[in-house]
Amino acid sequence: MSRRASSPAAGSPRTVSCPVCGTKCAFEPWNPWRPFCSERCRTTDLGGWASEAYRVPGKPDADDSGGGNEGPAGQE
Repeated sequence: MSRRASSPAAGSPRTVSCPVCGTKCAFEPWNPWRPFCSERCRTTDLGGWASEAYRVPGKPDADDSGGGNEGPAGQE
């Protein structure tokens, strides 16, 4: 069995739910906004990342104290 980039059923595009609004949309090379349904949803998602509404979990840095313009320990 070979894997192909095209849809499993000949002639019907593979559909996914838009991550922003949930609308079903084609996940095919000819859809310029995939996996989104429109430019609006794509831009909305990008804005969420730019405003830091989404975060990737991870360990905080040891030097990330959240303070102002303080230098290393012992320096002011």
